[in-house]
Amino acid sequence: MRDEKKPRLLEISILRFDPHDSEDVPHMETFKIEESDGMTLYIVLNEIREHHDNSLKFDFVCRAGICGSCSMLVNGRPTLACRTLTSKLDKHITLAPLPLFELIGDLSIYTGKWMRYLNEHLETWIHDKENTLNVDKLEERMEPELADEIYEIDRCVECGCCVAGCGTIQMRPSFAGAVGLNKIARYHLDPRDKRSDEEYYELIGDEDGIFGCMTLLGCEDVCPKDLPLQSKIAYLRRMMIKTSMKN
Repeated sequence: MRDEKKPRLLEISILRFDPHDSEDVPHMETFKIEESDGMTLYIVLNEIREHHDNSLKFDFVCRAGICGSCSMLVNGRPTLACRTLTSKLDKHITLAPLPLFELIGDLSIYTGKWMRYLNEHLETWIHDKENTLNVDKLEERMEPELADEIYEIDRCVECGCCVAGCGTIQMRPSFAGAVGLNKIARYHLDPRDKRSDEEYYELIGDEDGIFGCMTLLGCEDVCPKDLPLQSKIAYLRRMMIKTSMKN
């Protein structure tokens, strides 16, 4: 009879801290979890909260890499817990919250506040410049290739991984980051948006926008959706340079 392979015993070290508790201080806490087939870090965290410590704070919604809620640092690298298999990692795993965002507690962060400000600041919605709403108007035609390109960019789930992996934001928190520049590229490509290049230049034609990017491309390295951030940043930079030369 063949001996069954004994499952690994994972050692999960988590940075714990409750910013709302004046007596609490940041500290590491380690939990030991028996690994199972197909186990993800999302499953690990639920095991910890159910069987070890029900006070552990972390975020999740979809469990399928669509909502972006479970973003965190895994061994120092920004990623999604629900898409990270423990089998791809060593048995010693360190988890910490994403930096730069407001901390709720432990691994739980408030990305919505930062993302909402970004969307309002960059006006990330279609500007058709019509004074009145015409509900009977036919939708504007779009070539399938362009629709596919816009859809590819639109797969961003605002998880914040690119923000945490950005060297520029570490030095300049007002920088729009790859998530903001990606959104601008999406609307600039969309023929339904009637803004001019000059209007886009007013939004991102400075060091808080496209000219602040140091092209380290840590954003693309850590993007869990494998978005083409490098090509879109280059696309915007070319467009902004042409616009500045015209004026």
